[in-house]
Amino acid sequence: MEDWQAHVDRAQARYADGESRLPDEADARQRQLTRMGNAAAAAGIASLMAGDRAAAADWLDRAATRYRESWPDAPPGSWGRPIGAMKARILAGDWDGAAEDARWALDAGAGGAESPIGRYAAALACLILDDPQHARIHAEAARLDDSFPADVADALAFVAVEDVVAYVEAVESVLRSFETRDEFLEDLPVADTVMVLQALAARRGLIVELDSPMLPPSAA
Repeated sequence: MEDWQAHVDRAQARYADGESRLPDEADARQRQLTRMGNAAAAAGIASLMAGDRAAAADWLDRAATRYRESWPDAPPGSWGRPIGAMKARILAGDWDGAAEDARWALDAGAGGAESPIGRYAAALACLILDDPQHARIHAEAARLDDSFPADVADALAFVAVEDVVAYVEAVESVLRSFETRDEFLEDLPVADTVMVLQALAARRGLIVELDSPMLPPSAA
């Protein structure tokens, strides 16, 4: 059985180390803030897996805040920052915060991005803001790029059109991709993308039961 508290402790230690060495120079600072955001997100997700939702909410809030703080000095097209913030807010159940970060992503130009990751950010943002028509358009645009996971784009599009049968097939494919991989962000064996998709789907009335050691009981 996975020792989730050990994951929490390691992630918190990485965050504290980054905080103690936060530089003043702009580029170095934005990169360190991003690393801190990743560590805080890992602490939050591991806390969810351990069943501690209060601690998870605190760490996921820190993650979203650090990602947003890193944005002004980040290179153009660093869409992982708003994506990370929106995902953290969703996992924390902070839909008001998610809406604020969704508007940030769209105001920053995610909807007109040439990269699939930018359009992924726009699709997430539009689903959060209850704009399924544009969410589907952005998800389909991301899917056209072979470098982007087609099943993730499909899942977002099927949530947008409320096609539960097609969504089940897509989200199960995303889950299998996590269950069969060897490497994870921050070494955390959790299907966080599936958790986000499930939360977005539930908001639109698509309730799908999934069973995996990579999901917390609340996401099943």
